[in-house]
Amino acid sequence: MEEGIFYAKAAAFIGAAIAMGLGSIGPALGQGLIGMKACEGIGKEKDPDVASKIRTTMMIAMGLVETSAIYCFIISIVLCITGVNLK
Repeated sequence: MEEGIFYAKAAAFIGAAIAMGLGSIGPALGQGLIGMKACEGIGKEKDPDVASKIRTTMMIAMGLVETSAIYCFIISIVLCITGVNLK
């Protein structure tokens, strides 16, 4: 295998690992904060209807935060596939 191709494949795999590793830190912290505040809000309210609304809003917010981690996952998959297919 040519040395340049080897380095290109290695760079693609390292880039995929970095993208997934660093790209999941922010969403993990964001989801933790969202869950914490939702639990605090549900704990303060005694009305089950309010708890249901808080839970629904929390799930929507979790989905929005999770999209950035999904984008990082897709980018890392594309980098891995590209790295394997280099010739």
